[in-house]
Amino acid sequence: QVQLVESGGGLVQAGGSLRLSCVASGNIFRMRNMGWFRQRPGERRELVATLPVRGRTQYSSSVAGRFTISRDNAKNTMYLQMDSLKPEDTGVYYCNADIRPHADWGQGTQVTVSS
Repeated sequence: QVQLVESGGGLVQAGGSLRLSCVASGNIFRMRNMGWFRQRPGERRELVATLPVRGRTQYSSSVAGRFTISRDNAKNTMYLQMDSLKPEDTGVYYCNADIRPHADWGQGTQVTVSS
């Protein structure tokens, strides 16, 4: 079973940047379209960025123009560059396949944006 480990979160002021990383134990990035998900306090987990095996990246309207998803297959690592952060970006961020069946969810990485 693939293991996913997210890192790179932290506390940042509004307008700042963070880069999240997702390391996978297997070749899931080559086989599945992947995504970064966000779970804001009191809300359901939502997909905010998609990185297909082939094709164009996609973003939710709430992050388009500010977030960039990418991967390094040689390192089995996927990234989420987050710029111009807003307080509403606060939440726990997870990586996984963009649709079911999902791999086991990792613990996520907490992002907190202060105003």
